[in-house]
Amino acid sequence: MGAQKLPVAPVADPWDANAALILTGELRILEPIFQAHGQYISFSGQVVTMCVLEHNVGESELLETPGEGRVLVLDGRGSNRCAIMGGNLAEQACRNGWAGTVVNGCVRDVDDINTFAIGVRALASHPHYPGTDGVPEMHVDVEFAGAVIRDGEWLYADTDGIIVCSKEIYGWLLHPSLHDAPSSSENSFVF
Repeated sequence: MGAQKLPVAPVADPWDANAALILTGELRILEPIFQAHGQYISFSGQVVTMCVLEHNVGESELLETPGEGRVLVLDGRGSNRCAIMGGNLAEQACRNGWAGTVVNGCVRDVDDINTFAIGVRALASHPHYPGTDGVPEMHVDVEFAGAVIRDGEWLYADTDGIIVCSKEIYGWLLHPSLHDAPSSSENSFVF
């Protein structure tokens, strides 16, 4: 199954329904520290991780690849000295089919970002542009907002917050056409 840009169920539902995955650490919640931007306030997809520090080297090349509904998790190490993503990169991500981005750092061109059919979460906005020197780290585990996020995991974001899971959460609430509604005694989410 591919990722959907707009999950039907609120993020709170799979969180509530999967206590066993929470106990094993397979399902984790990010601390509520992000601002929402873009036209999609809800989005989900398979994670691609990238680390940069006050530069955006490699982002354009990555976002030029087919997004296929994936989510870029961009770890800027929480820096608030400059933006590491702006309107041009958000437009590129939207054009190439990325569902969204979660930025552990700042973005700029927020008014532009808000015109694109994509979800963006970031710590803040900042007018200063990023550096152009640096080496990105790709497909590595990142840790911020109280959680480890691994390349290839699944991220779900909406107005309730952001969760990550080691596997895609299939369920009738997230994919209503796939399953009949379970009875009240059955788990609403199937893996």
